[in-house]
This record gives sequence, C-alpha cells and structure tokens, in this order.
Amino acid sequence: MKNTKYLLSILWVFLTVNYIFCDVFSLYNSNFLNALLSGEVDDIEFTESFLLYFSFIMEIPMLMIILSVLMVDKINSITNISIGFLMLIIQIGSLSIGTNSLHYIFFSVIEIGTLFFIVHTAWNWYKHTVTTKKNYI
Repeated sequence: MKNTKYLLSILWVFLTVNYIFCDVFSLYNSNFLNALLSGEVDDIEFTESFLLYFSFIMEIPMLMIILSVLMVDKINSITNISIGFLMLIIQIGSLSIGTNSLHYIFFSVIEIGTLFFIVHTAWNWYKHTVTTKKNYI
C-alpha cells in the first residue's frame, strides 16, 4: 500500500494531461475555435470571471498530483475520494452542456474512467488504512 500515493499521483497526472489534450484538440475544430474567438461557446460566455472560476477548478487535479504524495495516508485517501467525486460530477456535468464533439466524448470517457479508478483505489486504501490502524490500537 506504500505505492498507492504514487499511483494516485500518477493517475492525477494522467487525468490532467487528458484535460489539456482535449482542450488543445478542440482548438483544431473550426466551429469551436470560431465560437471561442467570439467569446461564447454553447451559450457560455467566456468572461474574466468565468475563466478565473474555471482556472480554480482545473487547478484542483494539478494540486492533487502533489498532495497525493505529501499527505498522510488516511487524510490522503479521504481527500482523493472527495476530490475524485467532485471532479467526476464536474466531468459528467460538462457532457450535458452543449454539443459535444467526438474527441470530447472520447476524452471524457477516459477522464471519467480515470476518476472512477482514483476513487476506487483511494477507497480500498482507506479501508486498508482503517483496518491496519485498528490492529495497532
């Protein structure tokens, strides 16, 4: 179980890279790019406030890369479960907004699968941590 924190960190890296590449590939879609240049995509206006809010959301998985290695086991597993669920809700919610391209759906499936794996791994780690700690008390 000692390697679990490193596995979780790598999974957060994998997730973040998928987020980035999905956004980069979106720029190759002329319809999306034209809408983005107009400042509004699928009825979402890209204001400074929206971009700041979105930046906070995207900072969370990047922060989890570091926190997954640095936090103590029990808090680490609880945080990975909580943040994993939060990002899962956000990703599933993003699929319900507007018209999604095939590449966006593809990356979303990978991202959702990764988030399920993060939550599953963290949950099993939490159960192991709780069970192990009881044996020492």
